[in-house]
Amino acid sequence: MSPSADCLFCKIVEGEVPADVVAQDEHAVAFRDISPQAPTHVLVIPRVHQPDVGSLAEAEPEAAVGLLRLARRVADEAGGSYRLVFNTGADAHQTVFHCHGHVLAGRSLGWPPG
Repeated sequence: MSPSADCLFCKIVEGEVPADVVAQDEHAVAFRDISPQAPTHVLVIPRVHQPDVGSLAEAEPEAAVGLLRLARRVADEAGGSYRLVFNTGADAHQTVFHCHGHVLAGRSLGWPPG
């Protein structure tokens, strides 16, 4: 799907909005969350616009795999265990409707999350 003119994450991908980018490749961009919930809290987004991870996997499977690879690379660089979270839909507290995964690491991540 082509970039959405009103999408914050599309604007980050295009370099129109600044972000603290920690890694990127041909499929995805990873940047620090502006409201971190863990010592390492990085968002990983595909360069293509899809509203959620299921839509990305269906429409652009290569981009979905690329996003997961970049998320793992970011998590490996953080060291140790990590959690990768995809919120899908408003009821799941997704606030930006461009697929994105949250890489959380750097502390004990108990269960249930919270």
